[in-house]
Amino acid sequence: MRRNLAAIIAGTAAAALVLGACGNDGGSDDPTDGGGDTGGDGPVTLTITLNAIAGGKNAAEADWIENWVIPEFEAAMAADGTEVTVEFEPQGVDDEDYKTKISLDLQSGGGADIIGMDGIWVGEFAEAGYIQPLTAVGGAAVDDWDGWDQISEAVQNALSFNGERYGIPQGADGRVLYYNKDLFAAAGLPEDWQPTSWEEILEAGRALADSGVPIPLQINAGTAMGEATTMQGLLPLLVGTGAEVYADDQWIGGTDELREVLEFYRTVYVDEQLGDAVLQQEASGRDTSFAQFAAGEIGVLLEGDYFWRSVINPAEGVGTAPMENRDEVVGYTRIPATEPGSGINGQDFVSMSGGTGRVLNPNSENPELAWELLAFMNSPEAFEARAAGTLNITPRDDVNAELLSSDPMLTFVSDEVLPITAYRPGLAAYPEVSIALQEATEAVVAGDPVDDALTDYADAVAGIVGEENVNND
Repeated sequence: MRRNLAAIIAGTAAAALVLGACGNDGGSDDPTDGGGDTGGDGPVTLTITLNAIAGGKNAAEADWIENWVIPEFEAAMAADGTEVTVEFEPQGVDDEDYKTKISLDLQSGGGADIIGMDGIWVGEFAEAGYIQPLTAVGGAAVDDWDGWDQISEAVQNALSFNGERYGIPQGADGRVLYYNKDLFAAAGLPEDWQPTSWEEILEAGRALADSGVPIPLQINAGTAMGEATTMQGLLPLLVGTGAEVYADDQWIGGTDELREVLEFYRTVYVDEQLGDAVLQQEASGRDTSFAQFAAGEIGVLLEGDYFWRSVINPAEGVGTAPMENRDEVVGYTRIPATEPGSGINGQDFVSMSGGTGRVLNPNSENPELAWELLAFMNSPEAFEARAAGTLNITPRDDVNAELLSSDPMLTFVSDEVLPITAYRPGLAAYPEVSIALQEATEAVVAGDPVDDALTDYADAVAGIVGEENVNND
C-alpha cells in the first residue's frame, strides 16, 4: 500500500494504533495549540521530537539532545536574560510509524517546535502544507545565519524543495559494501576486496556459500524494509546501470536498466539462493540482518555509513548490534557499476546519499526562539559535542575538517564515496514511486518472473505520475 500523506490522515484506525504505540503525540491537549508554550508572561517552553530514544534507536542522538543541547541552550539563553525550557519528546519506532505520527501532529495544528524529518519526506510535507520554508517560520534571521556558508549547496538540497530551504540537514552519508574479513579469509577471498562488477560480487557470494556462510549476500528487498530497500538496494544498483529513478523530467519505467537490476535480485535470492529471501519479507528483517552480520552470519551487506557508526559501533551504549572487533573484522568498499564504466556519468563505482534533518513547525508559538534553538543545534560546538557520542559526517565543512581524521571509514566515505554519489529526487511523488520499486523487488524475491514484476511496476508508476511522465525506453 502506498503511504502518501492523504492516506495516512484518512487511515484513522491505523493512526490510532500507531499513536498508541508511540505514546506522547508531541503536541498539546488543545489541537489548535502550537508546539511551544509561552505560559503567559512566564518562561518559554520549546519542544524537540526526533526518532531517537535513549537506550534504543539512534540512542547517541537522544543522549546528545538530553545531555548537551538542552542544558547548554538553556544556560546560553539564561545568560542573555531569556528563561527558556527545552523538552525532548523521544521516539524509537519504525520510520513509517514515526512519519505517521508527525504527519498527524502537523495536520492537527500541533507537534513539537523542532521536528526531525527524513529529507525525502520534505517535498511531500511541503505540498501538503504541513511545513513551510525556514524563512517563512523563523524570519529574516534564517538567511543571516553564518552556518549556511559552511554547508554546501548540494548538502542543503537534502532539506530543500522547489529551491527553498525547509530545514537544516544533519549530515551527508554514502552507501558502501560491508564485508566480514574473517569470513572472506575462510572462503579464500582477499582482505582488501574491491569488486569491479556485479559478477565479482556474485563470485564472492558463491565462494562464501561454498565455505558454509549462512547468508553470503544481503541486498535489501521488499516492502517490509521500506525506504531501506530503495536506498540500500535498488537505487545503488540502478545507478550502476547508468540510469536514475528520475532524469530528464521523467520517472523510470520498464526500462532495460531496471530489468537488469531485478534480474540481479533474482540471481541472488532465487536462482542461486545467495541471500535469505524470507528475511526480506519480515517486519524486522533489516534489524535482524544487522544482528546476523554482527554475529558473523552474513558475508556481504550493502548499507550506509549509519551501519558503521550507529549499529555495529562497539562504544558502550551506542551500537544496537555492537561488534567489539569491528575495526579489525569489518571491511568496506565501493559499490561497483554493472561493469567498469557502466555507471552514471560513465563511472566505475557508484553510491547513493540521503539523510535526515530538522524542520521548524509552522504551528510553533515561538518560531523565532525555535530558530535560535535549531541554529544552536547546528553550530560547530554542537557538532563537536555530538561527535563525542558517535562520529558521523556532518553537514559543515569546517567541522568535518577537524573531526573525520579520527575515523578511517568516515574519511573513506567523505573522500571516496561522496564525490561519486547520487541523490533521490526531491519530488513529492518519490515516496510512492519508491514503494512501487520496493514492490517490484518483493515480487522477484518471492519468485515471480522479472517480466511480470517489471510490467506491474511500469503500470504502477504510470498511475502515480501519469503515463506521459514515464520513460519506458
